[in-house]
Amino acid sequence: MFEKLPIALRTDYLRPDVTDEMISARREQIELADHLLRSRKCRGAAFTGWLHPDGILNQEELVRIVETADRLRQESDVLLLIGIGGSYLGARAVIEALADEPERVAYAGTNISAAYHARLRAKLEGKRVAINVVSKSGTTIEPAIALRLMKDLASYNAERLIVVTADAKKGALRKLADEEGYESFVVPSDIGGRYSVLSAVGLLPIAYAGIDINKLREGAARCAELCRSTDPLSNPAYYYAVARNLLLEQGLVIELLAVFEPHLHYLAEWWKQLFGESHGKERTGVFPSSALYTTDLHSLGQYVQEGRRDLFETFIEIRDGGPALVVPHQEDDADQLNFIADKPNETERTLNYVNRVAYEATALAHRHGGVPNMTVVVEKLDAYALGALLYFFEIACAVGGIMLGVNPFDQPGVEAYKRNMSEILGRPGYTQRPLESGKARYVTF
Repeated sequence: MFEKLPIALRTDYLRPDVTDEMISARREQIELADHLLRSRKCRGAAFTGWLHPDGILNQEELVRIVETADRLRQESDVLLLIGIGGSYLGARAVIEALADEPERVAYAGTNISAAYHARLRAKLEGKRVAINVVSKSGTTIEPAIALRLMKDLASYNAERLIVVTADAKKGALRKLADEEGYESFVVPSDIGGRYSVLSAVGLLPIAYAGIDINKLREGAARCAELCRSTDPLSNPAYYYAVARNLLLEQGLVIELLAVFEPHLHYLAEWWKQLFGESHGKERTGVFPSSALYTTDLHSLGQYVQEGRRDLFETFIEIRDGGPALVVPHQEDDADQLNFIADKPNETERTLNYVNRVAYEATALAHRHGGVPNMTVVVEKLDAYALGALLYFFEIACAVGGIMLGVNPFDQPGVEAYKRNMSEILGRPGYTQRPLESGKARYVTF
């Protein structure tokens, strides 16, 4: 199954809602969407620079990223990554999934909570802190506030410990980097934030965390090569894209991305932004949600099994699930688990095996409960496979969005809350209006 790439798509639990014949019937639509994307004739074509992962950065830039990351690791105890949305989610997804010491990277500017940032400052007290602030403009409120709050943590050696990733030529952050002499990298002008993980936006913090960014890029490039096929039966990314749209047409408006590995929590968060911002416009698109199983089977499982039939699931299964922890034998067998501990096959005594059985049992139960589901199967969770998985979702998202008739590369709705905030806070250039809490209606005790 994994001869060409360490990921595959399992589809048997989609039937009868989605079949190979139904997917193949959309072949012409797939070919058109693929053509529009690759010829840069689709809506948002100016933001398709991610299509060729091995061309995003040249060798000189890659070397500088690795050298800077190594230097920062030697000169600091922790990297504070300041950014929001696509400026940090891709990096965090990879770091949480693969890093041996994910705690060496902390995050600020992901919210405007005073409690969060105060606790973070207390946590970082006494540590050598390096800062990587990522923002194309430098004026997005959340990371801009965080930089003001946190910049002094690296002030003892700011010229070496503060690194900026910003627009190449303009913006407040670019101006700051030039004036202060901070080392800087570029947010590509032709790649939107949620597609930017394989640019300097994601690769610098990922490299700081000790992850092989070349392997990550190799996996993505290999996936890109294989995704040139427009036959959905030999291109699982396109199969996935079409299956989502077919299920949406049938009234299944929610997709639950379910993972059985806690280290993939932030991969699911990145995936939610990718599909939520790309497809959720013009009153269409599947609503992306996520769950961590088996934990959430004890909270959401009842609803998924027997609630409204307006959702479908996509599982991520890791075949090689990590350390071979074995369920130990216990003489009294009070918990009645010796039936696992005493299995003659040692593999079947491991937590990895039990976790895989949990996935199989869940997928079967939910299919019987009327929830169509498919599974992205990953042979092994390493940098190469994760790079391929990131590209798998990116290309599926782009092609699926084009087939929906939307621009998969803009996010006009995100600007609404930003505009309201700027007006209420009285930002220069905006018409000031009062906070409307005085007009709010409450039901009280």
